[in-house]
Amino acid sequence: MNLRKDALEVLKETSRTFYIPISRLPSGLQEAVTSAYLCMRAIDEIEDHPSLDNAIKSDLLQKVSIVLQSGRDSFALNAFANALSTHDHVLPEVSLRIGEWAMMAPASIAPRVWDATAAMSDRMAYWANRNWQIHSEIDLDGYTFSVAGAVGLLLSDLWAWYDGTQTNRIQAIGYGRGLQTVNILRNRSEDLLRGADLVPDGWNKEDLIDYARRNLALGDIYTKALPRGPVLDFCQIPLTLAHATLEAIAHGADKLTRSNVMALIERVCS
Repeated sequence: MNLRKDALEVLKETSRTFYIPISRLPSGLQEAVTSAYLCMRAIDEIEDHPSLDNAIKSDLLQKVSIVLQSGRDSFALNAFANALSTHDHVLPEVSLRIGEWAMMAPASIAPRVWDATAAMSDRMAYWANRNWQIHSEIDLDGYTFSVAGAVGLLLSDLWAWYDGTQTNRIQAIGYGRGLQTVNILRNRSEDLLRGADLVPDGWNKEDLIDYARRNLALGDIYTKALPRGPVLDFCQIPLTLAHATLEAIAHGADKLTRSNVMALIERVCS
């Protein structure tokens, strides 16, 4: 099985929601976005790992960042394996194969994917050392930028690289922040179990919903400005699901049902 097909299979196992819009992207752009998604999912699985303590997470994330920063046209043999070797018995496949995902991006954009993943890995290490304690809206802005707003910036760079599409970078950050805030709301109980309190002091659920709505509004503007084509198709699906999930949470549900998700995706794609 070639790497592209294998990567899509791993993507499908880790996120059916993102598998659908990524699998619809044209050749070239699909490899770039798949590379970015799987690299970031690889470090996200380290950040969220249920049995690793924060010091170990920080160490692993920083080691991955250093390897990514060492890239030229490739990486040193076994560099990623050596970086993760102390805990390769507990890390998932998507994390252990980060070197393959990094090399999947087309050569003309791959260094941007490596840079974005390295920076995010360092930021995740910082938040792991801080035990993900969010005390103010400034803290929340910082965290949501670290793990999602910066992804919006990377996506904007990928769109410009692929076909010259230009986007508003502030809106791109809001797009990423909005999606991440919905995830924070959806995963609140799981985050608390691992010791990550991502809600500012004194905030309740309604405050966080308002924060999500403000950022998703920027995401709406960002998406509406995109020309028809694969970029718009890609961005619409997660944004539509985020809005629907947020409304479900606001009305007391934990998340969307799988049938709701598939019906929304079918509506967006039709």
